[in-house]
Amino acid sequence: MDQMTNEIAVQPGPTDSTQRLFTMSMVISGIRCVLAYVVLPFVTPFLGLAPGVGPVLGLSIGVVAIAANVFSIRRFWLANHRWRKPITVLHVGVIILLLVLVWFDLQELLA
Repeated sequence: MDQMTNEIAVQPGPTDSTQRLFTMSMVISGIRCVLAYVVLPFVTPFLGLAPGVGPVLGLSIGVVAIAANVFSIRRFWLANHRWRKPITVLHVGVIILLLVLVWFDLQELLA
């Protein structure tokens, strides 16, 4: 009986995959912010990269980060996770910040 209990406890449940998706979406969003505020403004000039590389890279990662946040919200609600409402608020805040960065990247590309 103990073996059966241990086997069940080891198997990942819906909340494990939900939490992994949340972590992944936050990491992608964090990478986007580090690129936008640290790497692209300060490091790319030293590497001699073209000025248009930053907005293209930022736009690409920003879109991926927004999608990851949306999928994470969806997963929390489908799993009926007890933290789904606070996590949704957090994700929506991150998505708003990412949309602002995407807007700035688009303005820079179209200018």
